[in-house]
Amino acid sequence: MTEKLGIGVIGLGRLGSSYAKYFTGRIAGATLVAVSDVNEAADATLSAELGISKTHSRYQDLIADQEVEGVVIVSPTSTHKEIVLEAAKHRKPIFCEKPLSISLAEARAMQSTVEETGVFFQMGFMRRFDKGYVAAKRKIQEGVIGTPVVFKSSSRDPYRPSLEYLDPAHSGGLFIDCGIHDLDLARWYMGDIASVYSIGGTLAYPEMKTIGDIDNAITTLYFTSGTLGTIDLSRNGVYGYDIRTEILGTEGTLKIGYLRETPVLVMTKNGITHDTVPYFTERFAQAYITQLQDFVENVLQGKSPAVTCADGVAALQASAAATLSFKENRPVKIQGGEFI
Repeated sequence: MTEKLGIGVIGLGRLGSSYAKYFTGRIAGATLVAVSDVNEAADATLSAELGISKTHSRYQDLIADQEVEGVVIVSPTSTHKEIVLEAAKHRKPIFCEKPLSISLAEARAMQSTVEETGVFFQMGFMRRFDKGYVAAKRKIQEGVIGTPVVFKSSSRDPYRPSLEYLDPAHSGGLFIDCGIHDLDLARWYMGDIASVYSIGGTLAYPEMKTIGDIDNAITTLYFTSGTLGTIDLSRNGVYGYDIRTEILGTEGTLKIGYLRETPVLVMTKNGITHDTVPYFTERFAQAYITQLQDFVENVLQGKSPAVTCADGVAALQASAAATLSFKENRPVKIQGGEFI
């Protein structure tokens, strides 16, 4: 392997395009050598902008490219399995954006392949690399708040994405596409999830009923330790992108997140106002860069992945349980990889 890891990015949507740009100067130890997207116009536009010569409309060709030493998958979730299996076949280190898959069975098959081939695989959960969330994890480990007993998390988008994107056939639905971040954090801070109970509805965007998804939901959690949790998800946080987590301990509480983007308050006789975080690209820009840097360093230095394929399966399992709970209007226990 070369001194710099040759990266191929598959999927050039908004996030994938950002990742490709990060690899052209903001990630030490890596260089972007190729991109791939089924949209050949996107391939051509981005490669011209970034000054790279290799574009592939077929992801198989990118993976087979000898200059590509690490594969970064940012394609639609429904395509992840086939791409991961192809990259594993070529024994190329893999970074895969969340969710691992829409299907839990497919995710488990991916995990089996990763384990059988021994290929390096790192899951993309960028909140684990955000400074606030990292600091909170450290304080919990240091015992600053005693024993964590209640986990509370909110994820609210400022507006709904396109119906095409939201279609559960591609995104997995609200609990998998959006809630998986909070469920991953819940596991990271509190340990394994024993059961979930979800309620939800299509309350703000009636057109979402045409694709069979909801725009607001609340999930309560029991952890195997006996501790508790609650997560609220919304597509209509119209005031801004609002991502917050609170962890109550026996000796204190941690609050993570912020809503005011610029540290300025405007105070007039009409009231006191401030701006808000626009969207995920602004809120987690540095976290995305940090997690990609971590991926590159782990590969080059022969370290273990910071977030494993098993973590991806476990978060998806919790998300699938939350979805099932909503659909069947009942608590769902997670036991031995099965739902009860």
